[in-house]
Amino acid sequence: MISYANSLGIAKRPQDTRVVVAMSGGVDSSVTAAVLREEGYDVVGITLQLYDHGIALQKPGACCAGQDIYDARQVADRIGIPHYVLDYEGKFSQDVIDDFADTYLRGETPIPCVRCNQRVKFRDLLNTARDLGADALATGHYVRRVQGAAGAELHRAIDPGRDQSYFLFATTREQLEFLRFPLGGLTKPETRALAERHGLEVAAKPDSQDICFVPNGSYADVVAKLRPGSVEPGDIVHVDGRVLGRHRGVVHYTVGQRKGLGIGGIRGEEEPLFVVRLEPGQRRVVVGPRRELARRVVTIREVNWLGPALAPGEGLEVEVKLRSAQPSAPAVWRLGADGTAQAELHEPQYGVAPGQACVVYQGDRVLGGGWIAGTGA
Repeated sequence: MISYANSLGIAKRPQDTRVVVAMSGGVDSSVTAAVLREEGYDVVGITLQLYDHGIALQKPGACCAGQDIYDARQVADRIGIPHYVLDYEGKFSQDVIDDFADTYLRGETPIPCVRCNQRVKFRDLLNTARDLGADALATGHYVRRVQGAAGAELHRAIDPGRDQSYFLFATTREQLEFLRFPLGGLTKPETRALAERHGLEVAAKPDSQDICFVPNGSYADVVAKLRPGSVEPGDIVHVDGRVLGRHRGVVHYTVGQRKGLGIGGIRGEEEPLFVVRLEPGQRRVVVGPRRELARRVVTIREVNWLGPALAPGEGLEVEVKLRSAQPSAPAVWRLGADGTAQAELHEPQYGVAPGQACVVYQGDRVLGGGWIAGTGA
């Protein structure tokens, strides 16, 4: 009997391997579908309708909007694959948009793209792909899936400027076995060149910007609309207790913020002021000099662990990424016994915000991560 090992690491011939591709209408997912189709796979394109088209169409470049659904359908027709649009609006509203609003109201800074991957694309869509008899679900994310000795591993993309591994830390081991990321070894210019070679009209389409369901870029306006009456003014307070001014609502601020505090120059303050913490229960924004932001200990909740087995409290030397745009920092990682963990940083980090993700790396490999619940000096 002949044993096949195709480019996706599946023991079948490409023509016998069904792959569902999550098509957002952008260049990355379009090239993913085109490349797999060219290799002979049985490709099925699926686009998710995640929110109201009337809102979406007001924001060019937002994923999963009306124009993007049209673009995905055009690409599918061009490369000759079936294409389906699934209405996930209810799931997206409950699992992503509501969570976004509630996280802001707790004084935290959310990352809805992670929740979308975690609760919609890599859970609900993955189950739909299985229902369609697929052998794999492929996406256009810039991240690598590497087959290790103990199973599939998640690694950074080859192009550090495009790496999206920070946003995929919540991918479970079971999901990773089913997922494929064909673009993880490419740069963005190489992807666009492939789009042009395949004659895809989206070859020069701009990348999605900001959060897809925020039409005008104002997060606070979205929270105020979703939770009427919840965005209330309050005091801006110095860490020493002085009241320096008033704010329009805690949701307008995030830990580490310097600009846009609305208090102007404060007499006697030689150092610039930053948001040190948010106290939504008291409707207070607490500010202070940069040194007040220094944190050495980070507490993490909802941990997804993809790394080696660790006993509770056992230390592991790692690097942690505390914001998507910041470089990794050396730390000692310790798992708790209840889905929590703690990262002890070798050097203090500044602007560590609850609600953001703490993602754990060893070299290029993603070991997991979780949501920042609190910090300590």
